[in-house]
Amino acid sequence: MDDQHPFRCRFDWGRHGVRQAAQRGDILVIVDTLRFSTTTITAVHHGGFIYPCSTEEDAVALARQVGGEAAVSRLDAPQRGRFSLSPATYLHLEPGTRIVLASPNGATCSRYAGQVPYLIVGAFINAQAVGAAVSSLLERQPLSVTLIACGERWRIPTEDGELRFALEDYLGAGAILSYLPYEKSPEARACEGAFVQVRDDLHAMLWECAGGRELREKGFDMDVQHAARLNMYETVPHLRDHHFAPFDFTNVTE
Repeated sequence: MDDQHPFRCRFDWGRHGVRQAAQRGDILVIVDTLRFSTTTITAVHHGGFIYPCSTEEDAVALARQVGGEAAVSRLDAPQRGRFSLSPATYLHLEPGTRIVLASPNGATCSRYAGQVPYLIVGAFINAQAVGAAVSSLLERQPLSVTLIACGERWRIPTEDGELRFALEDYLGAGAILSYLPYEKSPEARACEGAFVQVRDDLHAMLWECAGGRELREKGFDMDVQHAARLNMYETVPHLRDHHFAPFDFTNVTE
């Protein structure tokens, strides 16, 4: 059931939200702020091609198929591979490098999306650019957009399931919504309002939220700082031919 009809800008969570939006034929924006999204945006900005991979797939085998490299866990780089879910590992890649990037949230949500009209990756670091890209599509086509906050996973599922609220994804989706001048559902308006409320304190919010503390405890302070840089890039990763490459504003059709 389309609970957010007839609003053109919608908000939802996780894999179930992806499936619901895909069934409606919405544009999808995947927001996994401290992991997949910020990493993918950084990699594509520096000339890389990111192939999303779910945790059920074989990333190494997929990398062989596409002539690329499989990313490893943050703690395994650089000993076992050049690239990981840390955006810092993509700052000096060779343009045209193909990387298979697996994650339980952002990458898996991307794989769950199916044949949607457009699948875009967003976060704080490209929020305004994503707003412009989505607006250009909504202006020319009778589509709606759903912002997907991917959330985190409990290691041991609770009575409420596996999905864990992720403040960084909620605020990241709200940042993008703040740049969309179209009618928003109540869920989307509340999400946008949360971002607007803390816009001037984003660094502290990411630094102290559960996801930020988790990364800092593992020694990835710079990843948290990088993810909090609002509108750092104008690059908008767009999925085509199974990989993310820059969105082409000149190729938007009516």
